[in-house]
Amino acid sequence: MSDRGAGPSTAAVPIPRPQRYDFDAIVVGAGPAGSAAALELARAGRSVALLERGLFPGSKNVYGGVVYGRVLDGLIPGWQQEMPVQRWVTRRQTMVLSGERSLTVDFRNENWGRAPHNGATTHRAEFDPWLAEHAQRAGAVLVPSTVAVSLLRTADGAVHGVRTDRPDGDLTARVVLACDGVNSFLAKQAGLLGGDQASHTTLGVKETLALPRGVIDERFGVTGSGGVDVEMLGCTGKVPGGGFLYTNAESVSIGLVLGLRGLARAKVRPEHLLAELKRHPSIAPLVRGGELVEYSAHLIPEGGYRTMPPLIADGLLLAGDAAGMCLAAGIWLEGVNFALGSGMCAGRAAATALATGDTSAAGLAGYRSALRSSFVLADHERLRDAPGLVLSERMQQRYPGLLCDFVESVFAVDNPRPKPGFRALLRRAAKRNGVRMRDLAKDALTGLRTFG
Repeated sequence: MSDRGAGPSTAAVPIPRPQRYDFDAIVVGAGPAGSAAALELARAGRSVALLERGLFPGSKNVYGGVVYGRVLDGLIPGWQQEMPVQRWVTRRQTMVLSGERSLTVDFRNENWGRAPHNGATTHRAEFDPWLAEHAQRAGAVLVPSTVAVSLLRTADGAVHGVRTDRPDGDLTARVVLACDGVNSFLAKQAGLLGGDQASHTTLGVKETLALPRGVIDERFGVTGSGGVDVEMLGCTGKVPGGGFLYTNAESVSIGLVLGLRGLARAKVRPEHLLAELKRHPSIAPLVRGGELVEYSAHLIPEGGYRTMPPLIADGLLLAGDAAGMCLAAGIWLEGVNFALGSGMCAGRAAATALATGDTSAAGLAGYRSALRSSFVLADHERLRDAPGLVLSERMQQRYPGLLCDFVESVFAVDNPRPKPGFRALLRRAAKRNGVRMRDLAKDALTGLRTFG
């Protein structure tokens, strides 16, 4: 084999149709989607290679966020007793910031700290190896420190494996599952991913700040294994996006999600916006004294249903972030559970196609049917207008001020003047923030149709 670099290629490698295959299936990427797919394939009795570019699954991921584990019920029964959990989320907040003000909807449910649970904060460097180990126990072959640089395709365009960056590293398989993350090189080579990705891709930046467990418990009002998930709007200046703050066992994760185009137009560095968030009067007391132990950044596909690429080609399936399956709907920002769900569906569909001997696009079509009958595509399709609404100029730049102005006027006491009615206060707040009432009504109707 000729000498080549370790980076991904821009084109697939033409090969003759293999007479024998190294594996039934190759899964590229040992993240949640890839490991879930490999686990399902191995349980179906199929030989499967699970390729991971890092030294071990999760070694390239610097993530402290929330995993919603209900989807694991059908993949790893009893997962609650073994998954590496930092804290069970028992308190969920949605916060709107404007200037030095904030408005917070705070929901607490102690039952979420008990089985069957709702969500948990975890570290991907712990979660990913745990999930991949289950796939290995079922029979999957983990191949770490390996980059899939090209697809192997026959003259008819069908995918029959991948070329890796290892010497003599061509691996053949009847089907390849691309779980290689946002901006998937394999999806691009297959012609499934094109267009302007930047318009619906965001940059997530995060700091992990070490704090003693007792300090976290006191500041966030939790005890034991209870934790808090805070999602924020109005904290990104002129850049479309949002913020988050999660509690871990002995640290907090604070960060921003920023639209790439807006970030470029604003000509501001993401760490500066994050520093401003940490100085906000509503946030500063929660992170004060935290020791920075990690800073990270990663891309997130937030376009939703309308920007998903085709998910199937001859011999190829896309799952997880490679398929644009992160749900960014304002109230919800979920990725891992959708990666798990899509990976499970992909693994099962590939196993079925292998059993029938047809791994063409037609033979793999059951994948999309399975996704649609599950929460993965059902939620994305129903919430297809949410990304456009959440990232709109009014939602990002005007409504945080409108809401804070309205609530401030409701609670302000202006004696001896009599209290005005809510309708008058709303009109005043709308006018102050440059929002026409008909636009407010229009967005409210769109929100009702989207979330209702």
